Amino acid sequence: MNAICLVIDRWHLGHVGAYGNAWIETPSFDRMACEAFTFDQALISSPRTNEFYRSLWQGRHPLLRDVDSTPAADLPRQLAQARIATTLMTDELAVANHPLAAGFDELVGLDPPERITAADDVGATHLAGCFAQIIDWLGAAEGPFMLWVHLSSMANCWDAPYSFRERYVEPGDPDPPHSAEVPQLILPDGFDPDTLLGITQSYAAQVSVLDACFGALLESLDESPTGRDTLLAVLSARGFPLGEHRQVGARGETLHSELVHVPMMIRLPDALGAARRSQALVAPADLGPTLTEWWSLDGPGPAGFGHSLLPIVRGEAPTIRDRLMLGSPTSETALRTPAWYMRLSEPPRLYVKPDDRWEVNDVADRCSEVVEELQAAAGDFQSCLQSNRLDSLQPLGEILRNGLD
Repeated sequence: MNAICLVIDRWHLGHVGAYGNAWIETPSFDRMACEAFTFDQALISSPRTNEFYRSLWQGRHPLLRDVDSTPAADLPRQLAQARIATTLMTDELAVANHPLAAGFDELVGLDPPERITAADDVGATHLAGCFAQIIDWLGAAEGPFMLWVHLSSMANCWDAPYSFRERYVEPGDPDPPHSAEVPQLILPDGFDPDTLLGITQSYAAQVSVLDACFGALLESLDESPTGRDTLLAVLSARGFPLGEHRQVGARGETLHSELVHVPMMIRLPDALGAARRSQALVAPADLGPTLTEWWSLDGPGPAGFGHSLLPIVRGEAPTIRDRLMLGSPTSETALRTPAWYMRLSEPPRLYVKPDDRWEVNDVADRCSEVVEELQAAAGDFQSCLQSNRLDSLQPLGEILRNGLD
């Protein structure tokens, strides 16, 4: 049995058909959702690349201050001990140079874009080149293996053909921008909405390129004997803010949903869980324990906070946790429960979930009891995390789980 874990940096949840988008064409990801189990409430624990991968590969929550310099329990080393070949393929130096990347048997560097200009056709885009290298690697691979791919193009190269941008122009719209540079800005008061429209059209075009390239990967797996025995997990490392809170691109780390709420789908070789989805709170850090259970290996090390997702996929459990804590000691923190999302800022910001998807209405001043209970729950999580006692968390009360009547 084999596994492919495809991590797409800056892939926005709201721009995928399987997550409710109706105006961007994503037939390949729509097909993936039909063949996979889709997690509707997946949140990253940190938008910082180093912390994100420590949570995925080592199971360490970013709120843990001390970092083990001898990570014997990380995922690549676990698989190596089980004689499962591991390859890391990426175009992102921060991932290739991550301390835990040394545990992979093989590191394949994907070529960076030669120039940031719009391509003449899809095949000339940077994403197409990356997926071509992935497909070539798979054509020569022998199992069992885990191929981990991290792609950064959505974050640093919008080279979709201009015709792709024109797909999303409505009558009366101005022409979309030609630049392939990825914008990073804070929208000022009274900003021109046409500016944001052009950015959104450009991002949509890049999503269409990504979808086309992903479709080629699916076709390759269909035609390969290896593909029939391969688990495929697709997720995002973090979203791309598109003006939901005046922020566009990589400007700051405010833990709004456009940054931390990400797509996540897992397709199993036996079609287990196909076309099903869950509202359970999950995190990318759950992927490691899921893989180790799927391969019937020992679980994560003692610092792990992830859980296997297979009980949810098999229909054995509706959920695996009642809360998710986001952030790190040097950044903003937030707490998500099934009914609420609170940024633990000063003052705290509180939003009703899942209804208020993009955190438009702060209700903290109207729900003081909820704020107090969430602050207590966050303190309980941090205390149990630091003492490695997450299994002793106090269960959340009715209001935090189900909201107000």
